[in-house]
Formats: sequence, structure tokens, C-alpha cells
Amino acid sequence: MKKVLGLDLGTTSIGWALVHEATSESEKSEILKMGVRVIPLTTDEQNNFEAGRSITTNAERTLKRGARRNLQRYKLRRKNLISALIKNGIIHNNTIVAEEGKGSTHSLLELRAKAAEEKIPLEDFGRVLLSINKKRGYKSNRKANTEEEGEVVDSMGIAKLLNKNNWTPGQFVHHRLEEGKGSIPEFYRSDLRNEFDRIWRNQSTKYPQIFTDPHRKDLEGKNKKDTVDYFRRKMSITRAEFKGKRQEKLAELYKWRAKAAIEAIEPDIAAEVLVELNNQINSSSDYLGQIGDRSKILAFNNYTVGQYLHKQIKSNPNTRLKNQVFYRQDYEDEFDKIWDTQAKYYPQQLTDELREEIKDVVIFYQRPLKSQKGLISLCEFESEEKEINVNGKTKKQRMGPRVAPKSSPVFQEFKVWQVLNNVEIMVEGDSPRRLTLEEKEKLYDA
Repeated sequence: MKKVLGLDLGTTSIGWALVHEATSESEKSEILKMGVRVIPLTTDEQNNFEAGRSITTNAERTLKRGARRNLQRYKLRRKNLISALIKNGIIHNNTIVAEEGKGSTHSLLELRAKAAEEKIPLEDFGRVLLSINKKRGYKSNRKANTEEEGEVVDSMGIAKLLNKNNWTPGQFVHHRLEEGKGSIPEFYRSDLRNEFDRIWRNQSTKYPQIFTDPHRKDLEGKNKKDTVDYFRRKMSITRAEFKGKRQEKLAELYKWRAKAAIEAIEPDIAAEVLVELNNQINSSSDYLGQIGDRSKILAFNNYTVGQYLHKQIKSNPNTRLKNQVFYRQDYEDEFDKIWDTQAKYYPQQLTDELREEIKDVVIFYQRPLKSQKGLISLCEFESEEKEINVNGKTKKQRMGPRVAPKSSPVFQEFKVWQVLNNVEIMVEGDSPRRLTLEEKEKLYDA
């Protein structure tokens, strides 16, 4: 009689059985014990296990630690804000600072929207500030991200200019390139989508059998490669390719992009324009795109965040307000507007000094990012070990110039040339050869 342990290893369970296996005709096989051990795994854990990925406990711990820190920072801000409001007589020790009772969220939003336009009691003003302190928005440099020849290129200013002149982003960039301004600013996703629809409509007037509504819907969300394949396979259009150096091709693309917004052009050129535009729409983060479009709505309608949210629940009380994220600047603009309005009625209490303390020190303060220079390694060719004295003890330390970070244009240029230098061309019947200098320069400029 042999004892045999059988195991059935699954992704989320282990089945087992201990049996007696007969070794002769006089013996009888039997199952001694059997069972199953279920391992509760989340979908992500199961997928990672099946893909053979190792368990990364650090990433999960980091997320939870970050959440704890954010909660503690919010509690500290709230505590400091309440203390400052009580100290300056805006609220009292017995003031209810938390939402309670039926409809409290709706009534607080109504109060917050009202505070931007007319007088409200000081105690209610304190509640409005506590409401703003709950969510401070997404901090980004997107609103002013390019400076050229002393001119700050501001996305919101550009959006207003497009609306005023009835321009598309392509027409705007075409004008800039003609004026010799080489930088291309970021645009709001809604403006890019409007341009795509406008170009598509213009092409459909001349080619109604090609540029149809079903094709337009199918192209939504596709990346550049998939868009090119769709034009070739489904619409039987091979996109045009512009010749020349990078800047020349860019100028040619935006020239046709500007023209396509006002009239029909050749299908192959229209395909190239729409491929690049669709890629531009889908390459940016959808999350940031939605934030930017909300910010644009606020600016165009002269709303504060509170007024915008209140308008939504007023038209539909069941509207979902959660996950409607705004820029930090939008909340700061709301704070300024509400403070300016209420300061007209309470000049003694709402002073400039208190405004600076509450806005810059309590609600919207954010420490500068820690320097990461120490993570950049030393050059392996130029560095050397030196003896230094630390607290009376001699230590050896490697010193020297640091390498260029991966984000440096110098490193990126080096990487491009390194790849070009390693390229080998193999033709059947010929020995492999390296690229010539002329071929490398053409590829580099492409």
C-alpha cells in the first residue's frame, strides 16, 4: 500500500487529496482525506499572478501611507482654519461647522454660490471657507506653460481668442508659425474635438460617401496607428505624407489643417490632417482633459466652482457632484471673488492681513517639492574617490560632475544618435552595413 498526496494548483485555490494506492490485487485503494484551500484574491492580484508578476508590497503601502498623510494634512488645515476664524470673530466656539441634517449639502452650495454675489452673515461666510477648504483642486502649470519672446502663452486666453475669432486650434497655430513663433501651446480637449468635427463636416459636403457619421463615431478614442489603419482599410484612403525637415512638415501640416477648417480638401491630405488631430486629442490624459474643459466653462460663463455645482443640483437634485475635479486656480479665483464681495460689507473683520493668512498659509499652502538632485549619479569617467573629514573621522567619498538626467535634451539627443549609430541594414545577398552620415542626418531631422 502506497500513500500518495495529490495537489491541484489553481490561481485562486489549492485542491488536495491523501490516498492509499493499492500495490497488489489483495489491497484496495481508498481516499484518506481531501479538501480545498481557497485563496481570496482581487482581480488585479489574480491577473498579476497569472502573468507571473512578483508581489509589490511597497507600492500598496505607499498608496495607503499617502492617503493617511493627505487626511492628516486636511485635518490640520481644518483645525488651523477654525482657530483663525474663531480668533478673528468670524465664527464662535458653538458654531456648527459640519454639515448636518437633510439637504445640508444643497443649502451649503446655495450659500457658497450666493456669497460670490451678495452679502451673507459672517458665520455663514466661515462655513463657506470651511467648504472650500475640503477640496483644493488639482494643481498644474497647464494654464501658463509656455513663454516666448516675453509673451506668456495661456491656455485659457487662447480658448477665449479662438471663441472670439471663430478659429480652430489649427488656424491659431498656422498664424503663429507664419509670424515666426515656433512654439505650439496646449489646447483644451473640447477645442480640439470641435476642430475635428468642423473639418469632418467640411469634407463630408464634398465627399458624403466617404466622410460619414458612422466612420466619425468609429474613429473616437483610436490612437494614431489605429486611425491610419482605419482610413486605409475601412475608408480606402492612404494618408498623404509631407516631405522636408521637421519644421517644414509641421508648417505644411498646419497650413492644410487651417484650410480644411474652412473648405474641403483632397481626401488623402484630409486623412493626414485628421490622423494627427485625432492623435492629439487622444494622446492627452482624459482626466486632465475633463478638468481643463470644466475650467473653460467657468471662465466663459464667469462662474465660481460653487456657482457651477449649485447650478447643476438646482436643475437636477440627483446630479452626481463627486469626482468633478477642478484646477487649484479655479478654487483660488472663487476664494478671491467671495472674499472681495464680503469684505465690502465687513471691512473691519476681513482685512488684507487675515486674507493672506487664510489663503496663503492655511487653505492653499503647499510646500515646495523636495530636490531630487541627489538621485542623479556621478559620471563614471570623471568622478574619483576623495578622503574627507566628518566629525573627526576620515571617510572616502566619490565626488565629481553628475550625469545628465534622462529629461535633459542633451541626453535625449545622445540617445537618438546612439540608436542611429547602432542601426544595421541587412539586404538579402549583401553583407550588413551601417548607415552613412547623410542617412543618419536625414533620419535625425525626420
